[in-house]
Amino acid sequence: MVSGLVALGTFASAGTAVADETPQSPGGATATLGDLKTYGSAVVHDHGEDSWVSAGLFEMSVDDGGTLQTYGVDLRNPTQRDARYREISWSGTSLSGNKDAGRIRWILQNSYPQVNDLAALAKKAGASGLTEQDAAAGTQVAIWRYSDGADVDAVDANAEKLADFLQRHARSLPEPEASLTLAPAAVSGHAGERLGPVTVHTNADGVTVTPPADAATSGVRVVDEDGRPVTSAADGSRLFFDIPRDGADGSASLSVQASTSVPVGRAFASESRSQTQILAGSSESTVSATASADWAATGAVPALTAEKNCADGGVDITAVNKGDEAFTFELLGVEHTIAAGAAQTVTVPLQEDQAYDFTISAPHGFAKRFTGVLDCMTQGGPGDITTQTVGEPSPASVGGGTGSGPDLAATGGSAATPAIAGIAIGLVVVGGAALLLVRRRQTPATGPSRD
Repeated sequence: MVSGLVALGTFASAGTAVADETPQSPGGATATLGDLKTYGSAVVHDHGEDSWVSAGLFEMSVDDGGTLQTYGVDLRNPTQRDARYREISWSGTSLSGNKDAGRIRWILQNSYPQVNDLAALAKKAGASGLTEQDAAAGTQVAIWRYSDGADVDAVDANAEKLADFLQRHARSLPEPEASLTLAPAAVSGHAGERLGPVTVHTNADGVTVTPPADAATSGVRVVDEDGRPVTSAADGSRLFFDIPRDGADGSASLSVQASTSVPVGRAFASESRSQTQILAGSSESTVSATASADWAATGAVPALTAEKNCADGGVDITAVNKGDEAFTFELLGVEHTIAAGAAQTVTVPLQEDQAYDFTISAPHGFAKRFTGVLDCMTQGGPGDITTQTVGEPSPASVGGGTGSGPDLAATGGSAATPAIAGIAIGLVVVGGAALLLVRRRQTPATGPSRD
């Protein structure tokens, strides 16, 4: 059930530090997966076997308010009800390197629920009519043909006509921008300086800026380029941490929050082991992002960030040293030194589905902890459809396949606790160096032609 070991590594320079856990998402919406709400039936043809599956729209509840509708882009992986998801760029998911990812976005923008005139949609598709269930099933089937290279058909004839229409007419569109991010997510420097800039990127009309929690006692302020305190900002705003000259070495963070609709086509990845989703619709939802700052009077002062890199099968660790001395750290037994004023990105290779948890320590008691699961593949191989199921099928499952293959557990998930995540936690090896595991790669296949 877990393809590979789970390793916990501590990558540290000299000294002891208390690590702040750093999210692997640059910002945006965070949500909890609910049920498969609007769906029909589909059949997956795989190596001479037919497996039946529910196909349609999931619903997610956004933290602090809002609702999302999503389709799956990871057919052969299971979903877990109540799994936690974060908005993420395509590069950190199985859509990375998929030349047809842009066609999926076109499908989302030109089908249900973005197009809710089902009579008009049926007419375009040459169908005699479409219910919401048919429209959701047909849309999901068309997406799977491009996201997973799956040989899959909708059971309902009208839903199948819609799937064929969408696949034939799909055109490549660019990846949508994030709903809200701060870039970079970490800055560093000396006391008495303005550290930054941290630039706001958002589709919201404006964002609320929350200063560090201990701003009243530490004297750290969030200011604009002219040094004026900031409590609100907009797309393109440049924010700075204003550090008192006589302040002790330390760290601080700011957060921004907004209410907006998340752009259609944004990807959502689970914090555990649950099928990657792509956004089909959004209510007005709460989105947020966080940036941190570290400062010291002298010595190395690195800003550390991490981002999943599915193209290279690992996690990119970027260190920017704004101190006046070199910063040295070790990853997988290899020592890296970053000169004062320089930056470097190191890719930590991981096995597919591997949970990771590692800490990089720095001088002055600073440390950053990075955790997550690398989920970059659609697991498209012989027998994968039957071996990737977890727990009991939800009520959204459809029984009675047309061939000898067993049913595919519903893309609607399981009522059981996330089994894979639990096993992963149990396999964590506390302390020690990280294990270098063989990296597996897969090139996404193009869906079969339906012309």
